[in-house]
Amino acid sequence: MNYTTQMDAANKGIVTREMKLAAKKEHMEPEELRKLVAEGRVVIPANKNHTCLEPNAIGSMLRTKINVNLGTSRDCMDRKQELEKVNYAVKLGAESIMDLSSFGDTQKFRHRLTAECPAMIGTVPIYDAVVYYHKPLKDITAREWIDIVKMHAEDGVDFMTIHVGINRATAHRFKEAKRLTNIVSRGGSIIFAWMEMTGEENPFYAHYDEILDICREYDVTLSLGDACRPGCIADATDISQMEELVTLGELTKRAWEKQVQVIIEGPGHMPLDQIAANMKIQETICKGAPFYVLGPLVTDVAPGYDHITAAIGGAIAAAAGASFLCYVTPAEHLRLPDLKDVKEGIIAARIAAHAADIAKGIRGARDWDNKMSLARKNLDWEEMFNLSIDPEKARAYRALAKPEKEDTCSMCGNFCAVKNMNRILDGEIVSIYDE
Repeated sequence: MNYTTQMDAANKGIVTREMKLAAKKEHMEPEELRKLVAEGRVVIPANKNHTCLEPNAIGSMLRTKINVNLGTSRDCMDRKQELEKVNYAVKLGAESIMDLSSFGDTQKFRHRLTAECPAMIGTVPIYDAVVYYHKPLKDITAREWIDIVKMHAEDGVDFMTIHVGINRATAHRFKEAKRLTNIVSRGGSIIFAWMEMTGEENPFYAHYDEILDICREYDVTLSLGDACRPGCIADATDISQMEELVTLGELTKRAWEKQVQVIIEGPGHMPLDQIAANMKIQETICKGAPFYVLGPLVTDVAPGYDHITAAIGGAIAAAAGASFLCYVTPAEHLRLPDLKDVKEGIIAARIAAHAADIAKGIRGARDWDNKMSLARKNLDWEEMFNLSIDPEKARAYRALAKPEKEDTCSMCGNFCAVKNMNRILDGEIVSIYDE
């Protein structure tokens, strides 16, 4: 039986190769995963032209997945370094790479990614249009915006952020609402400016059915961009964010009617007490489509530490229903991240994702922690390193302050509670002081 997309196959009762591979990673039966894909509650981004892909499924009832943003810019044009980051991110466990390149030969870099990288590849075509056409923003035509979407689909990207929710009506409401930080989404600001200068409707909104046809042809998962995501905690859950979300809910339904997979993008910056409610609102409005969040960052005052503010928000968001976390690095708001920043951002995001998976009771999540706890009880340092989310750092920390006795650490020494409990329960004498 033929099918066009993973969702189409699922609705026809077909279990695809991608479903089988993704289900195995989730410790579930392929048929169970197929039903979730059919309902739109799970997506498997898998462009037909991305032949080296190792597929993963995204959904709130599955392991929380991590996306890593990278790419060239006018100020940092080192494609070799960006490819280093790609390989490093995959090695560190990121399931997705999003190419946000905004300068240079972007298509060449994109081709390298879809030819060599096993992770899901995402892009934002609106950035590339500005680079590709080499002309003022207001002179780019609606047809040219859509042609870039087609190019990215042909190039093999698995999901695309399309800023379709900010149409002229939502843009008008935004101007009336008077935000503290306006629009902070790059794509959102570009399309808003284009509409203001041309007086035309958002071309992605006006030609949405054509975009769906492109996505269906190549099986590109549509990531409905949040142009009005809050860029500070003061703007969280405001009328602009909510109105756009309602529009995204309507667009989700239209995509599903054409068997196109959908992810919904969300905040942004948001105080702790609003995060869980936002996840439930999205789930209701968008009928359970997977939610992809940037953080959320829970405070605005920590430049240099925003991987931490994002991890705090990400753990709460994922525990409340978000299924896809975009990492944030210490360089957020400051500069393009280097390799060290990428590592810190990925580790922080993975900690947040795993903490949420434990809270949600995801299959197998707690097993990892139980193995670590047993290794600690047994004072098995090598096993602890092997089980660490960052073995390299764990080994380095211990090596910096070697203890007098190998079965302790330099913090407690003979006072080690674990060591002393093991001994006393084995019937040994514990002296501590003179040992």
